[in-house]
Amino acid sequence: MSKKYVYLFREGNASMRNLLGGKGANLAEMTNLGLPVPQGFTITTEACTQYYEDGRQINDEIMAEIMEYIGKMEEITGKKFGDLENPLLVSVRSGARASMPGMMDTILNLGLNEEVVNVIAKKSGNERWAWDCYRRFIQMYSDVVMEVGKKYFEQLIDKMKEEKGVTQDIELTAADLRELASQFKAEYKAKIGVDFPTDPKEQLMGAIKAVFRSWDNPRANVYRRDNDIPYSWGTAVNVQMMAFGNMGETSGTGVAFTRDPATGEKKLMGEFLMNAQGEDVVAGVRTPMPISKMAEIMPEVYEQFVGICHTLENHYHDMQDMEFTIEDRKLYMLQTRNGKRTAKAALKIACDLVDEGMITKEQAVSMIDPRNLDTLLHPQFDPKALKAAKPVAKALAASPGAACGQIVFSAEDAKAWKAAGKKVVLVRLETSPEDIEGMKAAQGILTVRGGMTSHAAVVARGMGTCCVSGCSAIAMDEENKKFVLAGKTYHEGDYLSIDGSTGNVYDGKIDTVDAAIVGEFGRIMAWADEFRKLQVRTCRQI
Repeated sequence: MSKKYVYLFREGNASMRNLLGGKGANLAEMTNLGLPVPQGFTITTEACTQYYEDGRQINDEIMAEIMEYIGKMEEITGKKFGDLENPLLVSVRSGARASMPGMMDTILNLGLNEEVVNVIAKKSGNERWAWDCYRRFIQMYSDVVMEVGKKYFEQLIDKMKEEKGVTQDIELTAADLRELASQFKAEYKAKIGVDFPTDPKEQLMGAIKAVFRSWDNPRANVYRRDNDIPYSWGTAVNVQMMAFGNMGETSGTGVAFTRDPATGEKKLMGEFLMNAQGEDVVAGVRTPMPISKMAEIMPEVYEQFVGICHTLENHYHDMQDMEFTIEDRKLYMLQTRNGKRTAKAALKIACDLVDEGMITKEQAVSMIDPRNLDTLLHPQFDPKALKAAKPVAKALAASPGAACGQIVFSAEDAKAWKAAGKKVVLVRLETSPEDIEGMKAAQGILTVRGGMTSHAAVVARGMGTCCVSGCSAIAMDEENKKFVLAGKTYHEGDYLSIDGSTGNVYDGKIDTVDAAIVGEFGRIMAWADEFRKLQVRTCRQI
């Protein structure tokens, strides 16, 4: 073979980021550190580039190598695709060399069909978990791979919950979920014209193609353009043995940062959900618990996790953003990466790492993205005006800054109103990756659901946009473009002010003032002066 396109996690390392992508390189590095990582393999960014050169097809050479590595993965895990004794289930996830949170596609629970579901239900004694995995897989595969659209499945779930008199997915029984899986497959056949695929290897190849294809989707293109990420880089694909956080109250999943990504404070910050899969946390469908609560629920797992956090930050010499799953009290690390942070947090973290002896001053300067420094110049609420204002709600301070504008309820309206010269606050139940252009257009973002690690919070911090998330006091009516908060009905076009530094929500307009630059900003700029090589002279033309 002229070129190697697939690597087991244990064959890679952090220096192979360009080839394995950020996620694959870090999974390899965590494997080498001896951390509890569900094993698998990475299909390289060069395979993605080749996919596009071959007219959006996976050629025979790459296909054969993937099949070879499926066999190697089966040997490592002791499980086999489609096996009725010990079936292998995997996740298929993107992994560009530059972090692009939420911009590309993921498929979980791949490898299921009705026979396998019945096997894992019987072997585990947990029928509800088995059918929950299957209905999730059908929905995700239909949406991501076949582009059916998730709204049709969400409507079926909402109808089922209404019929059963429950409000959350976790309240549905095994029988309910089995019925949902049947309805989902019928919906798939109605939209696609063929039965839902049952062969795990066929499912896998469809998922890999979908991840490659997502490199060129509209939201990924917008994100790359905004962050100067070349189209030619492509994305890697990570195929990894599933770890299940939805097996009941001894299982869970979460996202955590080794430092506060909003302020830079040195403290473990994150959120988790019991009896859930990772998509539930980042999608904001359920409002999660703070990571500190894990110390009460599962103290031994929490202690192990804290130790891993220290290991990873000391290894990478930077604040880490980690995803983890607990399967029946056993901790698994699914991802680590240098975390997205606000400009204010970036300055504090860089200075603190120098003070802690982890990096040099020169390294600290190179950690700062100059494009993000202008977010420090964003306005804050005028303290005098704020004294007279009383918040109508308080939620999570997800991304700092102050925003005042007219309420809109969709990303499309946010773009249109901005184009018309208006300032808007985008109010949503929760945001999704498709909302990125509307989030860019808004002065601020307010969500009803989701936590500090939800899509809205992470993307807003990366953009330097004010965000308040998890405002559950809002009674939303998106269809009619209105909501009720503190006894008042707010309509599209009404003014609202939000404070992403405190989580406060205010009725009407509040004046703003320019931000003051102090503290770490001055230290970083002084260090930058020490190391700069380019000097600029100007002269006046007479």
